[in-house]
Amino acid sequence: MMDDIKTFSLSRHSRLFSVPDTSREYLFVRSGQHPYHEEPYRAESYAIVFIREGGVRLNTGLVSWDVHAPAIITLGPSVVRFFTKSSDQLNMDVIFFKDTFQLENHADVFFLSRYEFFDNNDLHVLPLKEPYVAKFSKIYELLEMTQDAGSYAQRLIIRSYIFALIFEIDACRRISVSNVPASQEPDPLFTKFKQLLRRHYIQEHKLDFYARELHLTPKSLSAAIKKQSGQSAGKWIDDAIALEAKVLLQNKTLTVAQISNMLNFSEQSVFGKFFRTNTGMSPLEYRKKFN
Repeated sequence: MMDDIKTFSLSRHSRLFSVPDTSREYLFVRSGQHPYHEEPYRAESYAIVFIREGGVRLNTGLVSWDVHAPAIITLGPSVVRFFTKSSDQLNMDVIFFKDTFQLENHADVFFLSRYEFFDNNDLHVLPLKEPYVAKFSKIYELLEMTQDAGSYAQRLIIRSYIFALIFEIDACRRISVSNVPASQEPDPLFTKFKQLLRRHYIQEHKLDFYARELHLTPKSLSAAIKKQSGQSAGKWIDDAIALEAKVLLQNKTLTVAQISNMLNFSEQSVFGKFFRTNTGMSPLEYRKKFN
């Protein structure tokens, strides 16, 4: 599966943020600066980010966010993401954790997958108001204190605080959703199209498939998506494939031919032409950026 191809380990995150890698299962970061990584990547861990001050430009899949404090960002391992600078001031806390750590001895092995905000590109950012700002500040302070203290029960305590974060995020989001006016609710067709795209873009490159699934003509679907987003449905499909290709090309263990096959292109030359059309460079030229 594509989701199994990760580009960032916990150790790499620790090096990126210049913090000690004290555990192979989780990583706590308190940072006044973000080491912006402007190429798309996945990670082996979940992440819950508390933006205390300032802001950051976040891209998840094909969605872009200008995140301003105070806010929470939630990211699952399957999410393709990258960050760019939007503010000179940034103060944030991050807890990275592996699912194997969080679900150790947990009766519900599907616990994390039940929270859509880890994987749905429309739900990754949660603006905060009181009393949640104070709640999250306290939990992250406790996380830092527990890590610094290094008690024999540290793993259990850290795990408990992560569960508390997840429950508080869920509660806050439910309140936020209940307060959204009907006029601001997302367009259902656009939402369904993006859901289909997330599930099928690897195998299905043609607009006809998505139109058929949504019981529309390709022309009607493309016009509706362009009205909502400013770009056609076909462009959304191409952008999703190109984004995945960028992630895969950073994995030097894969040949371009293998990546072409994984992305369901008939020939490597077809993939090469597609990639150049959508990114302005060949697959090998893009890969050379990481030498």
